[in-house]
Amino acid sequence: MHRPIIPQETTTLLDKAKMVRREVLRLTEICGSGHYGSAFSIAELLVVLYYRLLHTRPHEPQWADRDRFTMGKGHAAIGLYPILADLGFFPQSDLDSYTRLGSPLGDHPDMRKVKGVDFSSGSIGHNLSVSVGMAAALRVRQSAARVVCMMGDGEQAEGQIWEAAASASHWKLNNLVGIVDINAAGSDGFVRDVMNNEPLAEKWAAFGWDVITLADGHDLDQTFDALDCALNEPREKPCVVLATTVAGKGVSFMEGTWHWHLGYLGPADLARAYAEVEEGSA
Repeated sequence: MHRPIIPQETTTLLDKAKMVRREVLRLTEICGSGHYGSAFSIAELLVVLYYRLLHTRPHEPQWADRDRFTMGKGHAAIGLYPILADLGFFPQSDLDSYTRLGSPLGDHPDMRKVKGVDFSSGSIGHNLSVSVGMAAALRVRQSAARVVCMMGDGEQAEGQIWEAAASASHWKLNNLVGIVDINAAGSDGFVRDVMNNEPLAEKWAAFGWDVITLADGHDLDQTFDALDCALNEPREKPCVVLATTVAGKGVSFMEGTWHWHLGYLGPADLARAYAEVEEGSA
């Protein structure tokens, strides 16, 4: 039985998603370049995970039985850092040094430097394999912890994804959840044009995973229901959530295009982006 999000919680989560988008804009200003599109597309997914579903202890980041979260699409970590700081994994002031010399916060997360990051990323496609290893180790330890791996839809072209998917199914890792952010946009163009990977639902099912289709990864109720089901419903195999999202969600001139996968805003467009984030419902 799923517990629905009550109206007060919906408002809070909307505010958190706006906070993520504001901070992505601000941190990009510090860096001089940023992954707007792919960070904005996962804002609601991240806030539902971290504020509602994942079992973590910010005051004890190495808690042995914490849920693990890995990012195959590690370039979107600019959207994760504000949440980790907000929860207390590290000081808010660390955000002000984003990507600067000596900062723990890089464009991709480094597990050796950032509290709350369970594994580093960089080369796209390897963190599902890492997550398989984590899930297997937790099973050996008889831990109740779950492992969640966030992937991109362009990332599905990586062969290592499917080797890991086959391994997870073979070992019946029911403590492993994959999330595919289907925002249709990559660094070089639309995913369908660069390397069409559909039908993803049929592919993941053929590899032996339970498949949950999330029609709108920006709708908080839908997102909670899908992720709650993936994480908490009894099952005998790994589960993947295929989340349809919008690249650049929350800023009209970025939405639905691949051109803002990576970029930098001039003053007028930055002011417009801040205004639209504040006005938006997601």
